[in-house]
Amino acid sequence: MSDFYRVRRLPPYVFEQVNRLKAKARAAGADIIDLGMGNPDLPTPRHVVEKLVETAGKPRTDRYSASKGIAGLRRAQAAYYERRFGVKLDSETQVVATLGSKEGFANMAQAITAPGDVILAPNPSYPIHAFGFLMAGGVIRSVPIEPNEEFFRAAERAVQHSIPKPIAIVVCYPANPSATVASLDFYRDLVLFAKKHDIYILSDLAYAEVYFDDNNPPPSVLQVPGAMDVCVEFTSMSKTYSMAGWRIGFAVGNERLLAALARVKSYLDYGAYTPIQVAAAAALNGSDDCIKEMRAIYKKRRDVMVESFAAAGWKIPAPSASMFAWAPVPERFSRLGSLEFSKLLIEKADVAVAPGVGFGEHGEGFVRLALVENEQRIRQAARGLRRFFEGADDTLDNVIDARARA
Repeated sequence: MSDFYRVRRLPPYVFEQVNRLKAKARAAGADIIDLGMGNPDLPTPRHVVEKLVETAGKPRTDRYSASKGIAGLRRAQAAYYERRFGVKLDSETQVVATLGSKEGFANMAQAITAPGDVILAPNPSYPIHAFGFLMAGGVIRSVPIEPNEEFFRAAERAVQHSIPKPIAIVVCYPANPSATVASLDFYRDLVLFAKKHDIYILSDLAYAEVYFDDNNPPPSVLQVPGAMDVCVEFTSMSKTYSMAGWRIGFAVGNERLLAALARVKSYLDYGAYTPIQVAAAAALNGSDDCIKEMRAIYKKRRDVMVESFAAAGWKIPAPSASMFAWAPVPERFSRLGSLEFSKLLIEKADVAVAPGVGFGEHGEGFVRLALVENEQRIRQAARGLRRFFEGADDTLDNVIDARARA
């Protein structure tokens, strides 16, 4: 398989090494607490499931569905954007339903990327933000993930030194993996930057509803006047409604980009199963009480993780949004690197995390912790970490030194 062109363009999948070790430990009887994958464990809200059951089996629902999504679902997403962000969308031309935001990004890359086209993408970042374009034949130039002045300085340098000029810039806030949140002022500057250099903005807003400061919900770049001229934004039902396996997301914004996405999708796929789309519309049109409950649960888990891990000897920053914590590798293990440290946590603490290097070379020195276990399990993880840390200096010197040399 290494001979295939697109497979050759992909680096080794770092997370697979952790996954194999995790599976091996479980096969041997270990109770691994998995904080590695951002896979929501909360149930899909009951009224959404009930709408799925009600719709399944009705005449015509088993047929192919339009690849851009049924009209009712697209209208529901447009209504959500107006309600949440004050952004008005034409559901016919400015909303495309996708099979999750990941598929939307990948097919947008196929739609707009010619071989050799340059894309600016954050580093570290969720892998599809870079690899979707690499598989489409594009070239990635990295920019920092922090939404500050250095971001724009780096982006300006990338534009100046790229031949050909970049066609798009990818942003993701609240950020995966770092949980960083951007302000509306940052988005205003970003729109000005994009228009100055005649490039598109591709914004990943998958964690828009997972935030812990009720007075400061994450904004949308489309709230900026004129952003629609240059921007498409991707959202997902996965985290907001714990519908990760349902595979429903959206791309909204610039009509030209969305027309290109819809055309590519019309050749590559059909829409999701119609009852799933009907249920997703019911979620968007329904009460947001279930969203508030989700936020409260994740906030409690975050607080328990920060407190119990600190007591165990690992201080981690408290994220203000997203379902992740972005934690520096403890100093005494830093020479191992994030991958080897992650392996060691499975072997010695029965805890699985995602190594930061898997999100790009600038993720080295960190690991990502997902809030996908209940409070009791998080405290259990902290006890495992405490035992490991307390005995590490005496019992693991040889192991750590050997791995650091490897």
